[in-house]
Amino acid sequence: MKKAKLFGFGLTALALTVALAACGGGKKDSTDGKSAGGDADHSVVIVTDIGGVDDRSFNQSAWEGLQAWGKEHDLKKGADGFDYIQSNDASEYVTNIDTAVSNGFKTVFGIGYLLADSIGTAADANPDTQFGIIDSVIEGKDNVVSATFKDQEASYLAGVAAAHTTKTNTVGFIGGEEGAVIDRFEAGFHQGVIDTAKALNKDIKVEIEYAASFGDPAKGKALAASMYQKGADIIFHASGGTGQGVFQEAKDLNETGSKDKVWVIGVDSDQDKEGKYKTKDGKEDNFTLTSTLKGVGAAVQDISNRALEDKFPGGEHLVYGLKDGGVDLTKGYLSEEAQKAVDKAKEEIIAEKITVPEVPKDVKE
Repeated sequence: MKKAKLFGFGLTALALTVALAACGGGKKDSTDGKSAGGDADHSVVIVTDIGGVDDRSFNQSAWEGLQAWGKEHDLKKGADGFDYIQSNDASEYVTNIDTAVSNGFKTVFGIGYLLADSIGTAADANPDTQFGIIDSVIEGKDNVVSATFKDQEASYLAGVAAAHTTKTNTVGFIGGEEGAVIDRFEAGFHQGVIDTAKALNKDIKVEIEYAASFGDPAKGKALAASMYQKGADIIFHASGGTGQGVFQEAKDLNETGSKDKVWVIGVDSDQDKEGKYKTKDGKEDNFTLTSTLKGVGAAVQDISNRALEDKFPGGEHLVYGLKDGGVDLTKGYLSEEAQKAVDKAKEEIIAEKITVPEVPKDVKE
């Protein structure tokens, strides 16, 4: 597979052009709109993972990027412009992709590595349709573009932030489903914590759990409750919709004031809004320490524009990292000391003075 890198790829640019999509879950698709008034002869659809377009994370970022593309070209939501098809269960991936092709969309994105097999099969059966897979790599197909992100780099920065912030010297990581993608989050975060702990001469424990789902808030809440009970005061989640439960548990604990403040580190997009709460004495506060950023939406927008211009990067693997702005970390509520440490680590990663592992060293080598 040909390999390409995008430079000058900005996460903030997309945020400035897109308002938060308030799309409800449960709908299979909405392809009754027309692109009247639009001047683009192209149509694009995303097929979501089970988190849905309102998961406040990965899928939502992709949908926001596609909406930005539609707005850019004066297109309307529907089969002649842009749309989404939501997957409520993994068993729907094949059917939803087939529906996208049947509805005549020229470019079809599978959002998340769990759709890779279904996208690969559809690409073989529909050589004239362009496909994109986000967070996975499909090789040897000229009608498929793959986009992955150096999640480990942003997660390393999250680890640095957590190590500088923790008061209990115990932090946690909650992943969705185990696999190569979430390995990168776990590996980067764990290494960031360990490296920083050594520099600070601290002994910091990292609790690691998996929910076995990206769409189970109840499991996320239970895992978070257990971690906080064991002494963790910061949890970094990389679990899609499951993370909503992590936020809910932190909110419950912070609002009751039953223990010292606990924090959550968001994932894939700025999850600051998820951390808003009122303290026991009624004061407004926030427990989203920071969030890792992942340019899923910007990647969807970029690839869609290339396809529109008849420059679809079929057969290529596009990789986005800190150096080209594909991933990053929000400032959030970091202390001045923590922010300086994050900035220094970011510079050293970009300069290749720090190499961040993609696989957890202590588990999978």
